[in-house]
Amino acid sequence: MRRTSFATWPCSIARTMDLLGDWWTPLVLREAYYGVRRFDGFQRSLGIARNTLSDRLRRLVEAGLLEKRVYETQPVRHEYLLTESGRDFFGVIAAMNAWGNRHLAGEEGPPVVFQHRPCGHDSTAEVVCSHCRAPLRAEDVAPRPGPGFPARLLARPDVRERFAAEPGT
Repeated sequence: MRRTSFATWPCSIARTMDLLGDWWTPLVLREAYYGVRRFDGFQRSLGIARNTLSDRLRRLVEAGLLEKRVYETQPVRHEYLLTESGRDFFGVIAAMNAWGNRHLAGEEGPPVVFQHRPCGHDSTAEVVCSHCRAPLRAEDVAPRPGPGFPARLLARPDVRERFAAEPGT
């Protein structure tokens, strides 16, 4: 069964989900943030089938989040390094970790916390307004068409109505 592609949808969330594709992809990225670079390391830490891991690593390389580099020539072996785009994705993973720690951690507490090395404190990701630095909450934001939104879709009444809705509803 072929899955629907969201790669060309006029929505950055849909396009990101198209890139991720499934639950394994963010977990592969998580391991890369934790310092794993080699195929066997990813496989060992995730317990993922080798063919599935190969597919996810290939997808992340093609999408430009990881770079594949030879580290041994006899036999040829590769390591996977985060690119600038891959490092930029860390905020998404950190936000997912913060949400999970807040809403899914058991009585024993969060399974993983992030220590901010420069200051030495444990830290939680926060999504803030890039202009005023206030927390971004669903009830305080309103989506509006950006410069890349297709004009042909704005002509549809249902689309115009979506952008006129009250924030957080």
